[in-house]
Amino acid sequence: MFKRRSIAGLLTSVLVSLGASSAISQESKFPSHAIHIIVPFAPGGGVDTLARLIAERIQTKSGVTVIVENRAGANATLGGTYVQRAPADGYTVLFSSNTHTMAKLVLADPPYNPLTDFTPIARVGEAPLLVVMSPKMPQATLAEVAAAVRKNPELWAAGTPALGSPGHVATIQFMRLAKANLTVIPYRGTAPALNDVAGGHIQLLTDAIVVLLPMAKDGKVKGLAVTTKQRTALAPEIPTAAESGLPGLEVVSWYGMWGPKALPADITNVLNTACADAIRELAESGRLAAVGVSPVYETPKEFDSYQAAEVARNAELLKSVNFKPQ
Repeated sequence: MFKRRSIAGLLTSVLVSLGASSAISQESKFPSHAIHIIVPFAPGGGVDTLARLIAERIQTKSGVTVIVENRAGANATLGGTYVQRAPADGYTVLFSSNTHTMAKLVLADPPYNPLTDFTPIARVGEAPLLVVMSPKMPQATLAEVAAAVRKNPELWAAGTPALGSPGHVATIQFMRLAKANLTVIPYRGTAPALNDVAGGHIQLLTDAIVVLLPMAKDGKVKGLAVTTKQRTALAPEIPTAAESGLPGLEVVSWYGMWGPKALPADITNVLNTACADAIRELAESGRLAAVGVSPVYETPKEFDSYQAAEVARNAELLKSVNFKPQ
């Protein structure tokens, strides 16, 4: 009798143990609850648009809620700092543009090192930039703008969604090629800068074409040129920078996802695959082309190498124009 009870008790203990172990296994499966994607810009910009498209696809495929949160401010480092301090469990990630990698180069007192304080997860796409100008200005080409800036630099100001953004890099490249200086004014995102160009408060803005093109097509700003070698199918009527008289102005906006430092490799790979699947579906459906983005598929290691090489190139560019971190 005692033996039977002992054996029964032992079996019960084993079954309970196995059940607990199974529950732990299920709980540890990633992802098991909502993922928060932090966008360090105001809603409505190119980064925000792409982040929401990817979030929608990941949520549909995984069945896990994916929430996009906009945490703009501090030159796009407010959102970055939030992710840096989050647990390295994959449930809080950063989605940004090349702006994220530039913090150490453009800020006098950056809150983190973007290359060492984060885990690169996936680079997902590239997009041409569009240079737009206030409709109050008479110039029609980049060559004419360059000449006007050289003659009266005090009359020209360019907005940028953030210091170190692709548009900021393109503006610096413009100044180097044009051999002219103008005032660069950082904003908290694209929308307020674009409104100021339309209102004639500043003269120039360069940013992702998907955000600027609607107002250019409506005539509220002048679309001067795209910063790629070829014209874009989104707006074939707009010339390249070279065709507009400023060869060499070639800068793209690229987009990626990062996690906190020391994000486990298995979680990183799950998120990388999820991003690749989302981008592939968006490309095949035509939704990616509709926002002017070309797909990119890279491993986390390839992404890490890419961002390091670009930071090195941009460091040389900033040095060439004696840029001082602000």
